[in-house]
Amino acid sequence: MENNHQYEVNVEWTEDRKGIISSPVLHQKIEIATPPDFPKGEPNIWSPEHLFIAAVNSCIMNTFFAIAENSELEYESYKSNAIGIVKKSDETFTVTEIKLKIILTIANAEESDKALRVIEMSEKNCLISNSVKSTIIVEPEIIISS
Repeated sequence: MENNHQYEVNVEWTEDRKGIISSPVLHQKIEIATPPDFPKGEPNIWSPEHLFIAAVNSCIMNTFFAIAENSELEYESYKSNAIGIVKKSDETFTVTEIKLKIILTIANAEESDKALRVIEMSEKNCLISNSVKSTIIVEPEIIISS
């Protein structure tokens, strides 16, 4: 695998405070808008804030898949919920914190410690979480299916 990668994303304004994001290598386009918390924001449309939180959440999940495979951790399900906290300080808004609740279901209770270590390693090795200044708090929950 190469050490350098490139991802192209295009944005085009459509109307008001809305636009479309796309990539030449992807078929799906996503409508984006200013969130309704801000002046002239639009409800029910993905915002940059949603996409930012989604990037962290999905990257940690994908990193988990790789580390779990390398660690030979068997799991039955992975679910996560992320909440980003936006605060204003010094006249600028910042995503200061992302709380990530990960619910992992495994069959073998003896694998619980290993599962927690894999989740911890996933956040520490996620390229997106390593690229942002927001504090990321991971709250894992291990469920034993039997």
